[in-house]
Amino acid sequence: QVQLVESGGGLVQAGGSLRLSCVTSGMIFSIYPMGWYRQAPGKQRELVAGITSDGSTNYADSVKGRFSISRDNAKNTMYLQMNSLKPEDTGVYYCNLFRATKSHYWGQGTQVTVSS
Repeated sequence: QVQLVESGGGLVQAGGSLRLSCVTSGMIFSIYPMGWYRQAPGKQRELVAGITSDGSTNYADSVKGRFSISRDNAKNTMYLQMNSLKPEDTGVYYCNLFRATKSHYWGQGTQVTVSS
C-alpha cells in the first residue's frame, strides 16, 4: 500500500532554514504531481507547494521566494527547502498527491517549529 514518510522537521529560529524530505513507496511516484502541505495549530491543512511529474512548480503566496520544492523520481523522494523561516511557518508538514483530500492516505507528517 501507499506509504508517505516525512522527515527533516525541527525547532529553528526565525530566519533559519530546514530541508524536509518525503520518501514514498507503494505508488508510481514519477507519474504523479505532488505537493507539500502544512497544518498550523488550530487551522486547516493548506497546500504550500506543488510540483508536476516533470518538475514544474507552484507556491502559495505566503512561501513564494522562500521555499523550494523538488523531486528525485529515481529515489521516489520529494523535498522542500525552507529558507528565511518565520514563526507563522510553524506547523506539521505533510507530503501527498497534489490537491489530495481527506479521503487520501496521509502520513504522520513532520513538525516544524519556528521561534521568534
